[in-house]
Amino acid sequence: MTEASNFDVLVIGSGAAGLTLALQLADHLRVALLSKGTLQAGSTWLAQGGIAAVLDPQDNVENHAQDTWMAGAKLSRPHAVKHTITNGPEAIHWLIDQGVPFTRDNQGYHLTREGGHSHRRIIHAADATGRAVHQTLIENALNHKNIKIFEYHIAIDLITRRKLGMTDNRCIGAYVLNHQSGHVIAFKAPVVVLATGGASKAYLYTSNNDGTTGDGIAMAWRAGCRIANMEFNQFHPTCLYHPKAKSFLITEAVRGEGGVLKLPDGSRFMERFDHRGELAPRDIVARAIDHEMKRLGCDCVYLDISHRDAGFIKDHFPTIYERCLDFGIDITQEAIPVVPAAHYTCGGIITDEQGCTDIAGLYAIGETAFTGLHGANRLASNSLLECVVYGRSAAAHISASSISQYQDEDYQLPDWDESQVTDSDEDVIISHNWDELRRFMWDYVGIVRTTKRLERAKHRIQLLKQEIAEYYSNYKISRDLIELRNLATVAELIIISAMQRKESRGLHYTKDYPSLSSETLDTIVTPRNFCWPDAVRQKQNSDIH
Repeated sequence: MTEASNFDVLVIGSGAAGLTLALQLADHLRVALLSKGTLQAGSTWLAQGGIAAVLDPQDNVENHAQDTWMAGAKLSRPHAVKHTITNGPEAIHWLIDQGVPFTRDNQGYHLTREGGHSHRRIIHAADATGRAVHQTLIENALNHKNIKIFEYHIAIDLITRRKLGMTDNRCIGAYVLNHQSGHVIAFKAPVVVLATGGASKAYLYTSNNDGTTGDGIAMAWRAGCRIANMEFNQFHPTCLYHPKAKSFLITEAVRGEGGVLKLPDGSRFMERFDHRGELAPRDIVARAIDHEMKRLGCDCVYLDISHRDAGFIKDHFPTIYERCLDFGIDITQEAIPVVPAAHYTCGGIITDEQGCTDIAGLYAIGETAFTGLHGANRLASNSLLECVVYGRSAAAHISASSISQYQDEDYQLPDWDESQVTDSDEDVIISHNWDELRRFMWDYVGIVRTTKRLERAKHRIQLLKQEIAEYYSNYKISRDLIELRNLATVAELIIISAMQRKESRGLHYTKDYPSLSSETLDTIVTPRNFCWPDAVRQKQNSDIH
């Protein structure tokens, strides 16, 4: 059974980026906002540390830009860095106006410092900033009459005019599964925005929730968008190591406030890898921990902030304190066992400063997009900043665009065809393939890589994609199957991108090419169905990319 819904703007994703854009547009456009689970299920809700922005008079845009550039291994694009950081303070003030309860001190809003930052510039809400931002934006969206929210709806594929037999490839909607009812809905909209987050679930160990399966990246790739820098997967250095703890992150702010990393014998080790010690960028810290764990054969290392005052720890890190206490770890008295985990996707769908993709009518914002801001490694707390800045920029571009000519076009979207498929009685195939994919990605395409490991991964993903395609063609769609299909697509993009980069830079470290290349180039992967919409757009993208 197929239903249909018409809106001015379809936002796929309900995190900080999608909600920001929706709230910016809803005063004059009808917005549909999709969440594939509950509204609180995304990565924004889990973000702990804060948002980086130039708010201190002793700081400036140049300092923040330099820190971003250095953390990104000199691969960040200057226009993206300037656009994000220059618009950062205004974005923060917008969040404050929305009602986000950032932590205050005697001087105003409390600013903390994290690895890679030369100044205190991280505005936060204790150690649960993402939750505070997300909850505020959710409440405002729920109260807006022009925003209709669809929970438990997962997008399957984008619909373009080319799929309807027209000459252009403008995006006009998406097929969406309501995975509670089992119905597929054809959403029709002249503007579609992908805000689906990253792809860290491609790895066995991740700090992310179960929904980060690269859906937007995979859908955009299948529709004809170019993808960039997928080899740069950020592994957060400090995820809680405990058999009963699933994906609980220990924020970088713990190290920013004096936390030190120790080996099982209690000795520190970071000074041997970088003069900045625990405040080195995440890629360096993650590789150092990985090196020491493999050298010693130990299961984890330890993050110790117990030398700070107990009251300070409880005030600054209440969520971490309570969560660790649930597992019998009192962080005011003892060190926290930690391991690296896949955390953030620095690559994604190529966009410009307004969030425009290669396909007219299709935007991408947040972690699913490649703006060029992060380069080869994301600077801590630049991610939520990017979500809000680009959410606002994309909204401004949509508002200024003439979409009225597309709003009332008289054509019907074709129904979703399930006439040739049956119910599956072997869902174990999905769970087996899911597990196999994430394990070989962790083993072969993880923190440290080799050409041989990448070749093995490429061979495995090709076989796996064939199995998934056959299953997809014969059985009714489900959320698990959609996510597995998308994970296989983004895993292949990660592998292809990693094989193309013949150097070690930022988050991509390979034993076969341990040095930096003299050239600083992005890895851009182009789909077979890619084409420039028109000469003007071709020039625009050539200038940017």
